[in-house]
Amino acid sequence: MAVVSKPQPPELTHLRQDGTAQMVDVSAKAVTVREATAAGTVHTTAQVMALLGAGELPKGDALAVARVAGIMAAKKTPELIPLCHPLPISKVTVDFDLGATAVTINATVKTRGVTGVEMEALTAVSVAALSVYDMVKAVDKHAVISGIHVLAKSGGKSGDWTVDAGEAGPGAGAGPWAGPGARA
Repeated sequence: MAVVSKPQPPELTHLRQDGTAQMVDVSAKAVTVREATAAGTVHTTAQVMALLGAGELPKGDALAVARVAGIMAAKKTPELIPLCHPLPISKVTVDFDLGATAVTINATVKTRGVTGVEMEALTAVSVAALSVYDMVKAVDKHAVISGIHVLAKSGGKSGDWTVDAGEAGPGAGAGPWAGPGARA
């Protein structure tokens, strides 16, 4: 009688055998250049977008404030995310794409280290989006933050990947964490 083994679920590296949390040991990993880009969107009205684009919101230039907030947030990620490793960040950019009724925020973070910077890119986008929301809420109490996700990463053992157009956003499916070639 043949023994059939069941596929094992992926191991959650932040959990020990007893289920308690741990910070993953990355001391044996190679130092490589690593980069990650994340994006998210703040939805509002066309009138608010006109004010936002002109820097004429009652609280001032929201995009300038959000850019600095996003950069600061990337640098503070290990203080906000308990099991995130502190990394020597070498680059952070936060950019905005203004649409008719929404602003898309893109953040790219780069390091030369032993673990990736996806969390730093996500944190930069999240805090930049919160800053935009804070600055527009005086004129739009119904603004919505959505679709915060990683667009791409490079460097490290798990390899490089990019989210294809149409895959990202709310309900985007399995996601790149399933590994290279895992998408149908």
